[in-house]
Order: sequence, then C-alpha cells, then structure tokens
Amino acid sequence: MNFTKLSKNTGIDIKSDKSRNLLRQAFTHKSYSRECNRQDKYPDNERLEFFGDSVLEFAVSKYLFQSFPKKTEGELTKIKSSVVCEASLAKFASELEFGDFVYLGKGEEKSGGRNRQSLLADLFEAFVGALYFDQGMEAIEVFLMRTVFAKIDKGWISSIVDVKSRLQELVQRAHAGTLEYKITNIEGPSHDRMFSVAVYLGETCLGKGSGHSKKVAQQHAALHALNNWPL
Repeated sequence: MNFTKLSKNTGIDIKSDKSRNLLRQAFTHKSYSRECNRQDKYPDNERLEFFGDSVLEFAVSKYLFQSFPKKTEGELTKIKSSVVCEASLAKFASELEFGDFVYLGKGEEKSGGRNRQSLLADLFEAFVGALYFDQGMEAIEVFLMRTVFAKIDKGWISSIVDVKSRLQELVQRAHAGTLEYKITNIEGPSHDRMFSVAVYLGETCLGKGSGHSKKVAQQHAALHALNNWPL
C-alpha cells in the first residue's frame, strides 16, 4: 500500500506500525482474505466497517446538532440520512481515491469491485473505524470537517444523491417494507406525454409526482415522500 499517497489524500499522519496495520485492514476486502486463506494474517475490513458506521453516525449527528441550532429533529434526520447514505459515502471515498488502495481478490477485481459504489462506501466506514482506533475522535472530526462537513453548506449532498435512493435507504433503515411506484395517469400526445406517479409503501401513498418521463415523475414522487418523512 502506498501510505505516502494515502496520507496526502486524507491529510492523516501515517507513521506508526499501528497506523499501517489498521489501515491495511481497513482496505482489505473479504475477497482478498478468502483468496489468501489467511484471515489471521490478512483480516478483512468488515469489523472496522461495522464500528466505523457507528462512529460516523455519531460524528455527523454531533456536527449537525451544533451547526444547525434552528433545524428540527426531522430536518436534522433528513440531512444526516443524506450524508451517511451509500451514494454519499461512495462519493467521498472516490474523491479520496480509496479504490486505488483496496486489496481485492481476483474475481472481485475483474468484476469492477474497485469502483463499485457499495464497496467504496464500506471502505469509507472502515477507514473511519481504523482512524478512531489509531488517533481517536478528535482526528475523526478534523478529517470529516475537511472531507464531509465542508460540503454540507454548499448543497453538495443534495446534488449528488438520487432522491429515489435516499427514500429507499430510509425505508430500509426503518425496516418498513417495500416501495412501489405506480403510474396513476398519462396525458398528452405521444410526443409530449405527462406521467403522474405515486409511490406506495404497502397500502400507504407516501408521495406523488409528475413529469414528461416515468423516471422524472418517479423522482418527483420520491422527493415529495422525502419531504413528508417520517409520516
């Protein structure tokens, strides 16, 4: 692993053996560990990912609570969900070039795992977990201030996250069921159609939207549902 480049990309001081060992683990995918058949020597990053997820949730919650004193609990929850969703974390990881550092098995490498959104998001969480155990919460907050928090006020989060994905993640986190988008109406001539769509969770309509394509109408319905979440 190129620790010099990783240190430059993240702004994190990487000198001790402890730092290097934790970071190697953070960037070791389970496919590599299994292929080497040496989990003792090459532990994968799943445990660090698990811990990093909780650290990240706490750090983001703390920042939002302190930075936006006039926002309600519901508004803070929506912002946090956008920050820590898979699409956002993958974008952060991509900007830091985390895909260049990950150890992958041959099959995962061939299938494009180095650029897969879910894998990149997991890397970001694992890195946060490793950084916590190496340098503590203060280092986490400094790192996130530079890579994440600075973007929140600029509207970056909402611009890169697909609203359908955001709604899907909220529903999954709540274990609330399965979303279904239904076309409720189609108007206009074939060259200028207007589609109306409603998004349902079970029998409950969460939101409605319209647009000149099914995709746009679904996005508007999802945005309507997000603005009403939690119902």
